[in-house]
Amino acid sequence: MKHLFTITSVLLLLVVTTSCSSVRVASDYDKQANFNDFKTFAFYKTGIDKAEINDLDKRRILRAIETELLAKGFTKSENPDLLVSIFTKSREKINVHNNNFSPYGYGWGWSPYYWNNYNTVSKSTEGVLYIDLIDASKKELVWQGQGTGYLSQNKKEERIQEFVTKIMEKYPPGLQQ
Repeated sequence: MKHLFTITSVLLLLVVTTSCSSVRVASDYDKQANFNDFKTFAFYKTGIDKAEINDLDKRRILRAIETELLAKGFTKSENPDLLVSIFTKSREKINVHNNNFSPYGYGWGWSPYYWNNYNTVSKSTEGVLYIDLIDASKKELVWQGQGTGYLSQNKKEERIQEFVTKIMEKYPPGLQQ
């Protein structure tokens, strides 16, 4: 019975760990802003240069944002209505899992030689991407989207696209279900 409980616990942990691959999003906006007035955009170089990520990932994020804004009917412009900026944060998470089970099946008595107690350690990186939309004429933040999720070196471009797509689903405000 104890072995069954342990296997169930390990499987539950595996399901929880793999389900963390989704992106959690939130957004906030200026309720006084008229989002119908915004038709054009440009990237706010000053803000983007401050983002503490490598240039490859920066370009991946900016391309994904551009794709999403163009799909929403925006036009890239030298004289934009909106300025787009990004900000990122990340933190390492270390998880220690205690695995107590017998490598010989269900166990044969209480001898310590039959039970294998060990810990496994896993490390993951949780990242947060902020997308800021700034009213270019007033230089005021009018919308901010935030995406939080686990990062991976595998399929990095797809993961960045997933972050941006999920965040931009919240724009314009008031149209979500």
